[in-house]
Amino acid sequence: MKLPELRGILQYVTRFRDKIFVIAIDGKIIGSENFANILLDIAVLRSLNIKVVLVHGAGLQIEQAAQEQGINVSSSDGTGVVDETTLQLSINVASRLTNQIMGGLTQVDLRAAYANCIIAHPFGIVHGVDFQFSGKVERVDVQMLELFLNQEIVPVIPPIGFDGEGRTFRVNSDLVALEVAEALHAAKLIFLSPYDGLILEGQRIGHLVAPELEELLKKIKAHLPKGLLSKLEHAAQACRYGVPRVHLLNGNVNEALLAEIFSNGGVGTMVYSNEYEQIRRLYKKDIRAVISLIQQSIRSEELVRRTRAEILADIDDYWILEIDRHIVGCVAMYPYPEQKMAELACLYVSRSNENQGLGRKLMSFVENLARQRGFSQLIALSTQAFVYLQQKGGFVEAGPEILPPGRRAKYEASGRNSRILVKNLVPVPVPVTALTH
Repeated sequence: MKLPELRGILQYVTRFRDKIFVIAIDGKIIGSENFANILLDIAVLRSLNIKVVLVHGAGLQIEQAAQEQGINVSSSDGTGVVDETTLQLSINVASRLTNQIMGGLTQVDLRAAYANCIIAHPFGIVHGVDFQFSGKVERVDVQMLELFLNQEIVPVIPPIGFDGEGRTFRVNSDLVALEVAEALHAAKLIFLSPYDGLILEGQRIGHLVAPELEELLKKIKAHLPKGLLSKLEHAAQACRYGVPRVHLLNGNVNEALLAEIFSNGGVGTMVYSNEYEQIRRLYKKDIRAVISLIQQSIRSEELVRRTRAEILADIDDYWILEIDRHIVGCVAMYPYPEQKMAELACLYVSRSNENQGLGRKLMSFVENLARQRGFSQLIALSTQAFVYLQQKGGFVEAGPEILPPGRRAKYEASGRNSRILVKNLVPVPVPVTALTH
């Protein structure tokens, strides 16, 4: 990791110190070449005083063991009917995997313990079908887990539960992870699986609010792999139960865990339940971060160079977009009251957050703000983003004569030969507020 990247994680280190992360590892990831690297990443989290609880799956290994032993299993992931033979095989496989994980954690100088903390009851009879030894989580032994965590021990939880009479049940690991995260009031629930997150039309969805995910799943669930669908559904449910952030990451990608946690753009899909993304006014303390944010765009002559003094002089005209209290975008709206016109300027979104619709949110915010203030037209000047403004913002090209006199003089003196764009604003009687999810 480069020095600037190390400095960049400091804001997260203080925020996550002493917080609990529940990490759910798919059985397919336990058997991957990258699993050893994941254990090293967990050691990094522990070194930063982040408390980690591991929940592991076993579906792949159960299928492999069944094939080797010539056994037909009724449900390898615990979501269907689990007969007695499948249960016994699941117990044996899960026990072996738990020991394997604890051994791996020991090799990276971490203390680990098997946590028999899932109190379960039968899934029961659904639509006339008895699910036999398939189980639901009745409760989580929080006291046991807190005891381990307070002693700096990493609890390892298999997808197995027990009832008060000593009966054993196979429980789906995604459900176990959800219940554990809720019971511990975890700051994050992280699913490590073979999937890169939610991909739509070839584009990774970096983040979305839980209600949006639930609506989206109604439309696309039939087209998703079963394993990914399970994690997305449990992610949305976890947010409803009060878990602030749920991450879906590809556990086969080296350093994906650290990159997701300690970078703003992330590498997977994050589902969130509380305030995460907002547009707010620029404060004096933010100016340095904004100048740093737009430097590359200034060097490539996409944006006009702005000094700190210039931004400070017009600070009331600037707005920033934050993600998890980290500035990732900015925009300005310069008013020309006499012409009932405003200018959209300094529109920028960090490269790590591109293709997530954030630029359009900033544009929409400025449009609504301009309407509220009674402006009838919005102009924009651009050397390289004019096609984006036309296609995504509905702007059309115009000539210099449309510019207010002072702005036209400044345009002609700059020598940038920017394209001049304009958009007529239809009044909408809705008050503008900062966009908050």
